[in-house]
Amino acid sequence: MTDPVLTYALSREAHLIEDLKTLVSFPSVGADPAMAQGMEDARQFIEARITAMGFQKSQRLTPLDGSGQPALYAERMDAPGKPTVLVYAHYDVQPADPVEKWHTPPFDATEVDGRLFGRGISDDKAPMMIALDTLAAFIAVEERLPVNIKLLIEGEEETGSPSLTSILETHRDLLAADAVLSADGARWRPDLVALNVGSRGNTGFEMRVQTATQDLHSGRYGGIVANPLHVMSRLIASLHDADGHIAAAGFYDGVTEPTAAERAEIAAIPDNDKNTFDAIHASPHGEAGFSTLERLWVRPTLDVNGMWGGYTGAGSKTVIPNEAFAKITMRLVPGQVPQRAKEAVVAHLHAHLPDYATLEIYGERGQGGAYAVPPEHPLLAAATAALHKTSGQIPLKVRIGASLPLTEIVHRVLGMDTVMFSFSLSDEKFHAPNEFFRLSSIKDGLAAWVQIMREIALIDPVSFSPFRRE
Repeated sequence: MTDPVLTYALSREAHLIEDLKTLVSFPSVGADPAMAQGMEDARQFIEARITAMGFQKSQRLTPLDGSGQPALYAERMDAPGKPTVLVYAHYDVQPADPVEKWHTPPFDATEVDGRLFGRGISDDKAPMMIALDTLAAFIAVEERLPVNIKLLIEGEEETGSPSLTSILETHRDLLAADAVLSADGARWRPDLVALNVGSRGNTGFEMRVQTATQDLHSGRYGGIVANPLHVMSRLIASLHDADGHIAAAGFYDGVTEPTAAERAEIAAIPDNDKNTFDAIHASPHGEAGFSTLERLWVRPTLDVNGMWGGYTGAGSKTVIPNEAFAKITMRLVPGQVPQRAKEAVVAHLHAHLPDYATLEIYGERGQGGAYAVPPEHPLLAAATAALHKTSGQIPLKVRIGASLPLTEIVHRVLGMDTVMFSFSLSDEKFHAPNEFFRLSSIKDGLAAWVQIMREIALIDPVSFSPFRRE
């Protein structure tokens, strides 16, 4: 029998798409101060939406000092005696750069062949709108929600959630719930039904190498003053050995090797290497001794996200730059402490720095550890049942190589576990030009979100107690 809430939600799909296009039009790039108005426009749009749905206590959450991008909060406690779920999403997006590589305007959602293109549409605006529209459908049809819902819509996820710990600590009582259901945390592959049960942590920094107080004429100073681009290149190259292992002493502290059982479980997942690498015209590469999925899920990484300096304009300029820059990030696995991993890399760079150069480390950002949801958690069981009933397939349990800072932070600060229930897909080019979202995922997402609300309503709240840490 068709669920009347789902029927209503599907009838409103065109409205959802129009709202999504409006939301994408706001350039809510939290990392760029020049996009402050885009952030504010996105906040006001979402606040108006949740107020119209009848949510109460709508407010902006910040740390005590009021710093950072505010998170948005609202609640509907419609179901006494039923579980309380904190539904999470984020409204900030990555920068659109390099803009010239977009085929459509990044902040003008454009439909092409069943896909909607735009910055932030897959990460995380479409998944967020699916969750909100599902809740709106319950309210419209049944005049109440089947469980108690608190919304937490963050504004700093794409910059590592630097304010989230303070927000959770400051508003601990307000945010108390049985568990977190995240609309962020993309699905793995379009050809498999799967649930993400773990994510890697992350940390990073920026660095500056200097060898002189000004740019120098290469004819007058070439060969007698060090070039910081050369120094930077050697420092970056020193971070990995020939087998792809990270060379910084202490970086792997706390990392446990995958067990034979874990490796067998990963190996049993249908192989998709050829499709994965053919789609991006790349070849497999990484730490020796590990498969692609092991590298992606259970091994840490260190990457250069950008490196620059000197003259990069058209034509020639015979200059020796006086400084060079790089941005570094790390993806971390269970057992690693983000700050210690970062300190190990910084110590390595200082140890390999020649005495004719100086090194500055800056650009402090949010960081978080890796996370895995307990396999017996009742919300995970509800998510599994919802996907099974709506897709006809028992979902695989997979992990993501990316980071969702919320998962580790909310577990550490509030003692709650998180299940990722996003309906974006990992190949939808988030963080890159031409990000898109499959329109077919809207129906899938609405069906699954309606069903998971039904499943959660069947859970005795006491079942969450063994997993809660006050």
